[in-house]
Amino acid sequence: MNKTLFPQHGANMGQPVPRYEGRAKVTGEARYPSDVRLPRTAYAYLHISRIGRGTVQAFDLAAASAVPGVIDILTHETIGDQIKQTPAIYQGGYASDSFRPLGSAEIAYWGQPVAVVIAETYEAAREAAHRIGVTYGPHSPPAADMDSPDAVAQALVPMAIDVGDFDAAYAAAPIKIDARYSTPAQHQNPMELFATQCMWEGGRLVVHEPSQYVNSVKFGLAEQLGIDPERIRVISTYVGGAFGAKGFLTQRTALVAIAARRIGRPVKLVATREQGFTVSGYRAETRQHVQLAAEQDGRLIALKHEGWELTSRADTVAMGAVSMTTRLYACANIVGRVNAVSADRSTPGFMRAPGEMPYGFALETALDELSSKLDMDPVELRRVNDTRTEPVGGLPYTSRSLMRCFDEAAAAFGWQDRTRQPGSMRDGDWLVGWGCASAFYPTQAGNSAARVRLTADGRVHVSSAGHELGQGMYTMMAQVAAEELGVPIERVTVSLGDSDLPPAVVSGGSAATASVAPAIMAACDAIRRRLGVGNSPPAGVRAAMEASGMGVIEEFAETRAHGLPLESVRDMYRGKALPTGGVSLPDRVQFALGAQFVEVRVHALTHEIRVSRAVGAFAAGRIINPRTAHGQLIGGMIWGISSALHEHTEVDGRNASYINANLADYLLPVNADIVDIQAIMVPEEDKLVNRAGVKGVGEIGVVGVAAAVSNAVFHATGRRLRDLPIRIEHVM
Repeated sequence: MNKTLFPQHGANMGQPVPRYEGRAKVTGEARYPSDVRLPRTAYAYLHISRIGRGTVQAFDLAAASAVPGVIDILTHETIGDQIKQTPAIYQGGYASDSFRPLGSAEIAYWGQPVAVVIAETYEAAREAAHRIGVTYGPHSPPAADMDSPDAVAQALVPMAIDVGDFDAAYAAAPIKIDARYSTPAQHQNPMELFATQCMWEGGRLVVHEPSQYVNSVKFGLAEQLGIDPERIRVISTYVGGAFGAKGFLTQRTALVAIAARRIGRPVKLVATREQGFTVSGYRAETRQHVQLAAEQDGRLIALKHEGWELTSRADTVAMGAVSMTTRLYACANIVGRVNAVSADRSTPGFMRAPGEMPYGFALETALDELSSKLDMDPVELRRVNDTRTEPVGGLPYTSRSLMRCFDEAAAAFGWQDRTRQPGSMRDGDWLVGWGCASAFYPTQAGNSAARVRLTADGRVHVSSAGHELGQGMYTMMAQVAAEELGVPIERVTVSLGDSDLPPAVVSGGSAATASVAPAIMAACDAIRRRLGVGNSPPAGVRAAMEASGMGVIEEFAETRAHGLPLESVRDMYRGKALPTGGVSLPDRVQFALGAQFVEVRVHALTHEIRVSRAVGAFAAGRIINPRTAHGQLIGGMIWGISSALHEHTEVDGRNASYINANLADYLLPVNADIVDIQAIMVPEEDKLVNRAGVKGVGEIGVVGVAAAVSNAVFHATGRRLRDLPIRIEHVM
């Protein structure tokens, strides 16, 4: 690992102050939702389906009920219609999918919950769950993947893009690339398991659950249970990793709430690692077709990018990142297409850089193929196709520092020493390859609210229903309030992760800081106006407070993100504060951009593949805290290496089950796999994206790495590999 732990303060960057919650985490004081101790807690355990499609014909619960300590067993026969059918987030609802938990005898996918045991201890609940007998009705083999005969493909017309005349331009072009790529299903596997604790206090339900959006859980659960949302409080003060898996309400929460109401006691469910593979969403497998045509000087004439993404029968879900890949470079003739392929699997969802990672892999690998065919440096190919105006709608970028990122990363990497011929670089028995790719992510923001309180003794408290996923939200909120009010950060306290606090945007889409920071700034502005210091330097706030004679000033502020309608602020109070931006705005395009460079070593005899160096440079507007931002970028780059060489959720075609639904068989990189990684934050100022000037760094770090690895493997071996993950057998 690079010896620089984090970069120091630079242009358009705040101070790299230590994490607000760091001490609590390393001392064990931080309480995650499953750590909360409630009185007389009972324990729940899921029994999941072991077929991929069919029906439950009968249950045999005698052996399970006989286990000492068993309190209750829930099935579709006991639940009935207590849980209402609600739409998924993709149809304007709150839930991550539209499956109704224990709603009927129908089995839609392997791993679907078919029963829940409630017992005095976790061990008793687990034992009883394993003793449940389930007789399934006649069932046919499920459609496990895109190649299954029963899988159904559907073109998503609203996602289609057509500019110019692709067919004519492609046919006439002197240089062409026509290639197909694939990426596998992958699961987030956050360290913290999927946990839910529910307790009824009179008529009010309190839920402790790790969440990226507590208000989605609140309002979605109210809809499922048919109760007033104000009777529900959701608390999630810390989240032990999420990466999209904990973004929205999942179907387990209603089951735990009903169980707690039935027995009149708190109930705690912690899904197993295996159950986590189907209890939430995941990155769906993709197939992609890219066609590029260029002049001899490398200028793109035509670009076509079509993707196929697997989804469930119940929900038509596709990330459809052709909306971004078709806008990344200058080109006059463009086609983008997205198709959803329905199969008998659980509904996929958001996983760090949901569409950008797989679609970026295909486009950036195809560009490397084009550079090879042109015998042109891949950095220069991107330079000649750089643009200040996106080519689909002709809209301007708010800022675009792509080539600055390439230049800084190339210099740090030593790209000038690269020899162009594949297989020409060697170190003993190791074939050495260097590859590069662009990184990109849409800059988004959503509506948020915040409350800030300043006391006479110079202390500040800031609160908002944001979420601490490990990305540094506590630190950011404290730092922004401290800077705006001119107080030391040590005198700022923060409350977040509670649906009783001012509502905030979902912590996803790299939009949390870009959304919550402006709300905090607006509340601080209101305090300054009340003190009569307006636009004066923040250092004068404390003196003005002392002179006012007041003991406390508290202000509440709402902010509305650019591109959202007026009524969207009301939606924020209904748990629908979703971000917008990127390519969805009528007047401009907003991207964070970067460059990835990778050195790969492939052993000539064993064919072992190692990433020995990686350098990324990223331009993401204002960096509020270089320490936490650097950690996000490094973590993303490591995940990109993981996606390139390790991760693959293996599917058993016989029953559509996941073969490696555990951390022993689901391959992830370990310390020995990650050697030297450098993340460079390129100074960039963008006053249009949001008041804080923040573009977000949570996801861009993962984008482009897999393509850079694939391109480096080609440079080392001469073998062009278009399917992830790349493993030993692929280079033999």
